[in-house]
Amino acid sequence: MLEHDVVIVGGGLAGCRAALEIVRTDPSINLAMVAKTHPIRSHSVAAQGGIAATLKNVDDQDSWEAHAFDTVKGSDYLADQDAVELLTREAPEVVIDLEHLGVLFSRLEDGRVAQRAFGGHSHKRTCYAADKTGHAILHELYNNILQYGVSVYDEWYALRLILEDNQAKGVVMYRLLDGELQVLRAKAVMFATGGYGRVFNTTSNDFASTGDGLSLAAMEGVPLEDMEFVQFHPTGLYPAGVLISEAVRGEGAYLINSQGDRFMAAYAPKQMELAPRDITSRAITTEIRASRGIQLDGQAGGPFVHLDLRHMGREKIMSRVPFCWEEAHRLAGVDAVHQPIPVRPTVHYSMGGIPVNIEGQVRSGAEGLIDNFFAAGECACVSVHGANRLGSNSLLECVVYGRRTGATIARYVQNQKLPEVDEQQYLQAAKDRLQKLLDQSGEYRIDQIRQQLQDCMAEHCGVFRTDEIITEGLTQFKALRDQYPQIRLDDPGKVWNTELIEALELQSLMVVGEVIMTGALQRRESRGAHSREDFPGRDDQNFLQHTLAYYSPAGIDLQYMPVTITLFEPQERKY
Repeated sequence: MLEHDVVIVGGGLAGCRAALEIVRTDPSINLAMVAKTHPIRSHSVAAQGGIAATLKNVDDQDSWEAHAFDTVKGSDYLADQDAVELLTREAPEVVIDLEHLGVLFSRLEDGRVAQRAFGGHSHKRTCYAADKTGHAILHELYNNILQYGVSVYDEWYALRLILEDNQAKGVVMYRLLDGELQVLRAKAVMFATGGYGRVFNTTSNDFASTGDGLSLAAMEGVPLEDMEFVQFHPTGLYPAGVLISEAVRGEGAYLINSQGDRFMAAYAPKQMELAPRDITSRAITTEIRASRGIQLDGQAGGPFVHLDLRHMGREKIMSRVPFCWEEAHRLAGVDAVHQPIPVRPTVHYSMGGIPVNIEGQVRSGAEGLIDNFFAAGECACVSVHGANRLGSNSLLECVVYGRRTGATIARYVQNQKLPEVDEQQYLQAAKDRLQKLLDQSGEYRIDQIRQQLQDCMAEHCGVFRTDEIITEGLTQFKALRDQYPQIRLDDPGKVWNTELIEALELQSLMVVGEVIMTGALQRRESRGAHSREDFPGRDDQNFLQHTLAYYSPAGIDLQYMPVTITLFEPQERKY
């Protein structure tokens, strides 16, 4: 049995920042990081646009209070305001710390960190490294934790969370290289496993974003919070679905329909292209529905709109958003200096997740906490994003709450003993589970069911939702879940069996997808990214509260938890 003081599952931004804080606080702590990809291949490297902080380098009228208000308003008043206050107060400090760690932020001419406009923000406060900000930050954090001798188990898949008597004790994990199984016990377990974009058929997320951490927690009885709130990024490259960063609109690009109109004037006249993502995604979807979308031959009535950069000029495009130019050129054959980019909404971010308090401790419900269990980043829900996240607040959450959770863990494990774990029981259960999958002589290939599941989610739980559409989707979804015991694996081997990992990931997608749909069906209002056409208004009287979903194969039990309101009373949301 492997033994460490702390195990962090997930090698992205939140996990690396927590790891750095733990070893900085106490270098004697024996820390392990478990990741199913190499840490610098985590999806954090795909974060393009930037990280928000009130440095006041471009706008000296900015303040943390303004940042907090923008975040709460952007969340459609579902964010917990104590958590938002911490996020926005600590933002300048964590960004300066990143710079001292070696992150190469883009600069103003006088050498200060540059800041740009971003959707939903009332001031220019987004710090950036061209349009590769996540890449710049993660590489430096990973380099720094290596210097402290953190043990990294990369390309190990976490199969199970060991949770007994309301205490997290470790994980069971599987090595992709050769199929080795190990139990790792620890005084504290932290999940930083990222999001679940692959539940949908079109997403900006990488292939590893399958919601494994959320599923592992849910399978052990941990509730998931606010899972019905799925962010669609307005500008996914058509048809690939990869991201064309909000930074492009922050630098001045226009959204244009088939009639040549900057249509955002009809939806958010003040903010235009820099309205929050939920509003912009609904606007694009509405234009496409009204036959004002564009076809590849330029005719009207198509499935996308245009993102027009041409007026920005080659120099600005190539210096400020070079990666976006490259993606459009490589994947759509578009030279954005001379041609508009075809875009449509794509699934991008999970506002919901494993419920945690502001110290990163996982909740067992509205009141209690789970001992020794922590989470941060996109897999967690401390609820700084509520019903809709503002761009450039996700990297900030990873860094602020990664750091905070790491500091909590470093204090927490002092004078603790390693827990008692029955290693053989967990190893045998894991062996039996994997062997059962390998022995199944079913009629379905994994990709068949996965594609149908992803299509079902996109069709029945998309930008716009209704009771009838979601109910039909849940029926289809459950039928697909019932086919899982009939999947067939063609690779019986132990060496780098990616098919086996795909089978395990498919189970994660099934758990997460059912929780999303169930929460969406029961939330009979429109708030942020959750837009019900049959309940078009926000209903604070009945639904100004967080959803807590408890998963079991027999069904999902929904409970609710109050929203923390300390700074700003809910009001109508206009842009």
